[in-house]
Amino acid sequence: MKIRVKRIYDAPSRADGYRVLVDRLWPRGIRKADAALDEWAKGLAPSDGLRKWFGHDPDRWDEFTRRYTEELEGRRDDVAAMVARSPKETITFLYAAKDAER
Repeated sequence: MKIRVKRIYDAPSRADGYRVLVDRLWPRGIRKADAALDEWAKGLAPSDGLRKWFGHDPDRWDEFTRRYTEELEGRRDDVAAMVARSPKETITFLYAAKDAER
């Protein structure tokens, strides 16, 4: 199983495989009909505390990714259930930040 990360503002592609929005809020400017989502996994989004701590500060990106990975490690059962639901070899986690790098 391959897991990718992509902004929801970028065009969907076949290479995305199973598309999962991992954000607690619906992204601004995206119509649900255009999102091409397979799943909206609010429970796999970064915690409110982590999201607020990060605050889209580029200097905190590396630490944010480390902490978010730790959060996902604590949700292994939820991740495993999502993988089991996916009929495709690739899962793409979609996020709603405007910054294409972070």
